[in-house]
Amino acid sequence: MPSIPWLSENSLQFPEIDSALDDPNGLLAVGGDLSPARLLEAYRQGIFPWYEDPQPILWWSPQPRAVLFPEKVYVNRTLRKQLKRERFRITADQCFGEVLDACAELSPKRPGTWITTKMRKAYKQLHELGWAHSIEVWQQGELVGGLYGLALGRMFFGESMFSHRSNGSKLALLGLCKQLQRWGFELIDCQVGNDYLYSMGAEDLARADFKSMLETFAQPTASDASHWTLDADLLDSYE
Repeated sequence: MPSIPWLSENSLQFPEIDSALDDPNGLLAVGGDLSPARLLEAYRQGIFPWYEDPQPILWWSPQPRAVLFPEKVYVNRTLRKQLKRERFRITADQCFGEVLDACAELSPKRPGTWITTKMRKAYKQLHELGWAHSIEVWQQGELVGGLYGLALGRMFFGESMFSHRSNGSKLALLGLCKQLQRWGFELIDCQVGNDYLYSMGAEDLARADFKSMLETFAQPTASDASHWTLDADLLDSYE
């Protein structure tokens, strides 16, 4: 088994993502820190942290990469019926910390979480700087679903989502996809695929193709760092 490089805390340099292990999730490097500068550099190159305490920080770049093109999001009949029957409101960046905490909640099915205390602190910093965003789903004033991630250039890098009511996270994803279409975003990075994501229209992209999209669309500018305000009618077209 090839050795995994340890990152220096004094350098933001990462190995080339083509050197990631050939396991499904693509372990690339270990160590470093979760500073905003390192995290932004990681995402720009298609790398993300994913680990649990007491592990060191682990950095990944999967092959293939699960992605979702916003215009290809799939809405099944059950979800359309729910949208006709019930009223929801979609917002962004209204309660980032609450969304983060909800994504990290433990349960009998999930006794551990990779959203560690250090990870929460790091992503809250990115949110305060205007790079990380939360999408919230509200019903009768209650937070019932949501997701969070980073936006760089014209790409959104999804991190996690939650539901406190049926389809809460799906509604957050639908709202995000519609808004990203209107803003001219090209791609949502879903990192590692699963049945849930594929049911919503996600697909696998070869690493070479993902790298090409990063080079074209994930080049952030200072004006990208801001807090989001969403359109009010995002779910209307799905009904």
